Amino acid sequence: MALVIYIICLGVGLVFTLMSAIFGHIFGGGHGGHVDGSGGHAEAGADSSDMPGVSALSPTVIASFVTAFGGMGIIFSQFKATNQPVISASLAVLGGLIIASVVLWLLRGLFSHTQSSSESKVASLAGMTATIISPIPANGVGEIAYVQAGSRYTAPARLEDGIASAGNGKLVRITRIVGSQFYVTLTD
Repeated sequence: MALVIYIICLGVGLVFTLMSAIFGHIFGGGHGGHVDGSGGHAEAGADSSDMPGVSALSPTVIASFVTAFGGMGIIFSQFKATNQPVISASLAVLGGLIIASVVLWLLRGLFSHTQSSSESKVASLAGMTATIISPIPANGVGEIAYVQAGSRYTAPARLEDGIASAGNGKLVRITRIVGSQFYVTLTD
């Protein structure tokens, strides 16, 4: 009887994995609705962070546990020393947890490298040099361009003293950022 359960678990895990891959590819991965705590991605599973990543309760990790449990159970039930259902089930659960943990670790490692944002880190911009691309009038707002980590960004900017004006092409130094407004001073 235990062997039948292991075979069913192995089959269900494999079928779920294949169906997820096929239908996720065909239908775009189910990005239409929001899954709480997953950043909107069903494949991420449920957690409370609402950040991108992979949860231990994601369908992928659960399927890997079920598949590994079934496969390990089949293997352990074939040996005389471990063919007792209590022993083979215990070892299959342990093996399933190890495999699921490895899958979770691999997926989190993969997604942590691919989830980097193209947005610059605003806190590190103070002191950087930028170029005015839209004139900044006295007591008004213009636009600057700056390069960070090889990417060019633009932002609304005001002169720190507010009295003078500055034309296109002038170099400025970013002094502070308030909300989305950059404050700059002319460089010498």
